[in-house]
Amino acid sequence: MRKIIALLLLSAGLVVAVLGYRRSESVTGVSDAVGTKIANTWDGKVRQPDHVWYYAAASVLMLAGGVLWFRRG
Repeated sequence: MRKIIALLLLSAGLVVAVLGYRRSESVTGVSDAVGTKIANTWDGKVRQPDHVWYYAAASVLMLAGGVLWFRRG
């Protein structure tokens, strides 16, 4: 059962990573990145485009799946 859950987490992480990549390459992603860069330059606050959060979520899901897959017990 543990391996099935780990495989689901790894698969979900891969799907989210692909969605983040597709968003970063789309017109919406590019305009989001440009807008974020302009806003960061304007007031000095640190902002991230939305696709960065997709990558972060994918990393967490894949890490959790990998740990669950290789955990002994």
